[in-house]
Amino acid sequence: MKATGFISLWTLVSLPCGPLANPAEREDVVKHAIKLHRGKGAVITQRKQWVLESCRKLSGLLRQKNVVLNKLKNAIRAVEKDAGLSDEEKLFQVHTFEIFQKELNESENSVFQAIHGLQRALQGDYKDVVNMKESSRQRLEALREAAIKEEMEYVELLAAEKHQVEALKNMQHQNKSLSMLDEILEDVRKAADRLEEEIEEHAFDDNKSVRGVNFEAVLRVEEDEANSKRNASKREVEDDLGLSMLIDSQNNQYILTKPRDSTIPRADHHFIKDIVTIGMLSLPCGWLCTTIGLPTMFGYIICGVLLGPSGLNSIKSIVQVETLGEFGVFFTLFLVGLEFSPERLRKVWKISLQGPCYMTVLMIAFGLLWGHLLQIRPTQSVFISTCLSLSSTPLVSRFLAGSVRGDKEGDIDYSSVLLGMLVMQDVQLGLFIAVMPTLIQAGVSTHSSIFKEILRILILIGQILFSLAAVFLLCLVIKTYLIGPYYRKLHTESKGNKEILILGITAFTFLMLTVTELLDVSMELGCFLAGALISSQGHMVTEEIMCCIEPIRDFLAIIFFASIGLHVFPTFVIYELTVLLFLTLSVVIMKFVLAVLVLSLILPKTSQYIKWIVSAGLAQVSEFSFVLGSRARRAGIISREVYLLILSVTTLSLLLAPALWRAAIMKCVPRPERRSST
Repeated sequence: MKATGFISLWTLVSLPCGPLANPAEREDVVKHAIKLHRGKGAVITQRKQWVLESCRKLSGLLRQKNVVLNKLKNAIRAVEKDAGLSDEEKLFQVHTFEIFQKELNESENSVFQAIHGLQRALQGDYKDVVNMKESSRQRLEALREAAIKEEMEYVELLAAEKHQVEALKNMQHQNKSLSMLDEILEDVRKAADRLEEEIEEHAFDDNKSVRGVNFEAVLRVEEDEANSKRNASKREVEDDLGLSMLIDSQNNQYILTKPRDSTIPRADHHFIKDIVTIGMLSLPCGWLCTTIGLPTMFGYIICGVLLGPSGLNSIKSIVQVETLGEFGVFFTLFLVGLEFSPERLRKVWKISLQGPCYMTVLMIAFGLLWGHLLQIRPTQSVFISTCLSLSSTPLVSRFLAGSVRGDKEGDIDYSSVLLGMLVMQDVQLGLFIAVMPTLIQAGVSTHSSIFKEILRILILIGQILFSLAAVFLLCLVIKTYLIGPYYRKLHTESKGNKEILILGITAFTFLMLTVTELLDVSMELGCFLAGALISSQGHMVTEEIMCCIEPIRDFLAIIFFASIGLHVFPTFVIYELTVLLFLTLSVVIMKFVLAVLVLSLILPKTSQYIKWIVSAGLAQVSEFSFVLGSRARRAGIISREVYLLILSVTTLSLLLAPALWRAAIMKCVPRPERRSST
């Protein structure tokens, strides 16, 4: 701001905004200022002299500013009448004069805004925190607005400087003959300038006045380098490329997503380093878990713990790593669907639909009961119960990988039931995410609007059911008319070149993912259905595609499980180990017992023995509770403490899951059919 030269004038609380030419008016201002600022030991005559001197200086500066403005107006008129200048040069010079005019006006406004702010602060009650907060907010808004204006002026001055340099070069070129190469380069320069103007979006100017957009103060941080000269040169390059990290007042860190100049390729080196580090450390961690008999996924989770905020804190692009890890979930569910044929789905669809619904209702009922006893809000109880009712599809998929799942005569395969129920839980996840805004409003609404909120929830459930019907109708059409010719075409084109086959299968998976997402259904369901549709083409097709997709799935799954480790906090678990172990065992036992109870009611008598295996597979908490918990915490449904408890209970339940699964397999599966599934 330009007010730094006038700080001493901020004490002129009632200073008028016009020139102070009248001595009587000056005397009134002096008397009022002395009354406001009289203190112990202050000499009135000295204060009077100081205020008079300050008034004279400000009045003189304002007169000088008016004189300069008149000179600038005359200069602009002279430039406009000068016939020797081109239209482009006239616009440039006039624009330069206008920038200087704006500088003068903004400097004057900054002075009087500061005086007005001091006057407002003096009139307020220093004991009223709300009033002080409002005054601080208004000052912050004024500073942000001034910073934005100054930034725009600085950008305009940079453009003017660039224009000035180019004009000087043009004058030099006019004074000497250009070679053919110079003429070609000049034409290329002009074409490049036009290209930059065409592709530049002006996102800042277009969005700064949009409703809901706030100006924030951010820090721009450069990476430390041992060599100061290298650091300086790198800073000059990054100033040009915009590769620095920005940090706002809430300690959120930002990286570049789209540069102003799209003609220069860029790479996020922080993200590259993070993926490389995870890949290197995952090998020894996974190897160690294999040696001691644990699933490799826990080695990947340990890798995330070591590299995350609770460990070395070396992962900079946490959001980007988690985003890439989501593709691991997509491909995992695609391969699950690839092994889960529509025929098997039809065989267990009633159990898959009824089981998760009954379990969720029972979990919510128990949650409301405990919430009433512990005096927890119903909204919070419903959210926690629903969150804990979900189970991890990727984890169970890894348990089932490579195991024998052939049906016995007249029996139902436990893997079909388990995967069907998990897919239905993924559908419930999409439904719950859709209902969350209404749940948030219900937490703050009055009793008179509870009926309306229940009606809204029922309407949302109806919309989800309609979307599910549309999805399955689309799947029926694709299976009947499209998937066969599509795969045969891919198979023909991909002979000797697996790229076309991999790309075609991936594109189909992403298409189904997009369709389910547009219909407000879980994206994971779209990936599962894509695999199930392709599996309808036969066993040979399934084997061929699985050989191509499995390596991609395995690498992305490593990133996914490492991203889970980024949210595991060992110190918190150690501090509250007793409470967390009690809560985790309570949740695991409750889910196991409820699953056994529900499956006892809905399974045929000949398949009752599989209820122990299916219940063991469901007796853990899904990693998606991290996502739901973070959203609920931001929305104010749950507190920070409850959020950390959910994260810790989820992590410990996932760690206990392999032991429970192995115990169920050893108890219920005959030894000849038993195979290591971890």
